[in-house]
Amino acid sequence: MKKAYWLMMLVIGFTISSCSSEQSLQEYYIASAQNPNFMSFDLPSSLLNLEKANLTQTELEAASSLKKLNILAFQKKPENEADYQIQKAAIKSILKDDDYSELMKMNTSIGKATLQLKGDDDTIDELIIYGDNDEKGLILVRVLGDDMNPASFVQLIQAMEKSDFDGKGLEKLGDLLKG
Repeated sequence: MKKAYWLMMLVIGFTISSCSSEQSLQEYYIASAQNPNFMSFDLPSSLLNLEKANLTQTELEAASSLKKLNILAFQKKPENEADYQIQKAAIKSILKDDDYSELMKMNTSIGKATLQLKGDDDTIDELIIYGDNDEKGLILVRVLGDDMNPASFVQLIQAMEKSDFDGKGLEKLGDLLKG
């Protein structure tokens, strides 16, 4: 009986020690929502008014796979420079994980951005858009859905262009991007 007890304790010990101590992107979102330097938004796909747009069958299928957008934005100010650098490094560390595949890097007039996905070639679990600007701050967007297909993102973008989404509810985010 004692051997079984110690064997069980040993197995539990190995199991606990083998768990990753690295923070997931979901855990980062939850923790950052408590940080006063961040603005956090969860937008349902219904806010995009895709159901009212005149969509093709392919665009409808792509739109139906979209569930919601998680947006996390950090507005940089002189008094939060140190926290900005810490948050920027933390996000980049999480996105370097093998779970994420980088699709594209962009250098624009408003900052640097990357587009990454989590999933396999057939189904995307989430699409990540990360951008930073050392003068304005950073933004992290998670696009979540069910059985999202990489090929359907073109149709999804076309569907969003046809919708009558006017940005209501995103005024604070717009203010952040303006500076």
